[in-house]
Amino acid sequence: MPTLARDAKLIECLASLAGQSFRSFETVVVDNSACAAIHRLGAARFRFRLIENGRNAGFGEAVNQGYRLCPASYLAVLNDDAVAHPQWLESLVEALETHPRTGMAASRIVLRGTGLLDSAGLAIARDGSSKQVARLRDSASQARRREALIPSGCAALYRGTMLEQVGLFDPGFFLYCEDTDLALRGHWAGWECLYVPDAVVEHHYSATAGRASAAKAFYVERNRLRLLVRNFPLSWLAAAPLFSLWRYVLHLVAALRGRGRAGEFRASGEPFWQLPWIVVKAHAALVMSLPGLLAQRARIRSTRRISPSEFKRRLRRHRISLWEVAAQ
Repeated sequence: MPTLARDAKLIECLASLAGQSFRSFETVVVDNSACAAIHRLGAARFRFRLIENGRNAGFGEAVNQGYRLCPASYLAVLNDDAVAHPQWLESLVEALETHPRTGMAASRIVLRGTGLLDSAGLAIARDGSSKQVARLRDSASQARRREALIPSGCAALYRGTMLEQVGLFDPGFFLYCEDTDLALRGHWAGWECLYVPDAVVEHHYSATAGRASAAKAFYVERNRLRLLVRNFPLSWLAAAPLFSLWRYVLHLVAALRGRGRAGEFRASGEPFWQLPWIVVKAHAALVMSLPGLLAQRARIRSTRRISPSEFKRRLRRHRISLWEVAAQ
């Protein structure tokens, strides 16, 4: 559990882990606040192992630190602003124990206090954007266990065998899209993903990172580009710039209608002209890191166990339209 230890939501989260029906696990909290903030919240009454970083190492690297400290058959990831229902871990572990080719499991994530869904896994668009499935629908509408593409890093379970094969989270993402990247690497290696509706958590959405900000917009766009270069089949990678341009147009339409993240950004009071500049900065960052990303792409290619055709079939089965990306 990475944390910046900003408020009592972390205490709610730890209390929910203390009440899990599945008991054979160890909690590792990684404090990224760089100022030992966790000690001011009264968390010491809960049982967990603590890693304190002198700087914010980012979400993915914090998870990696916890897993390296306590390697296990499974790695569960939980946001510090989420509250897990008592059967959360038990349901996830049972699902992976029952399905040996499943390398990762997605939870049913509900927006706390609303009964509305935050995520039933993530779907992906042709430009590499990933979005929550069925967000803001009635949670009861997603009560069937089924195949998924990507588990949200807010609340997910990963098989240790898969992580040994494809690696842990890529620290280069720092924040956002690292869950999509890890899932796609898992799919390339032949693993599957399962949505487990009995594994319920309630989430204070973006309580830690903020709902709309220039920093969030930059990381999401930069990391989408990293994700494309690292994971997309060559034919889809070549076509991605055209899909991206069309998505930018749709974001403008959505913003004018007050919808989607662009509309939220506009309503937040942030200067709207920043968004084109953020896109330019994200592409500049891609150019600067391109040699390293191509080397990473080659390493990922060495772990592939399915063909590009099969990989594309998996993406198509869980595809989201560009308008859904812009308007959600």
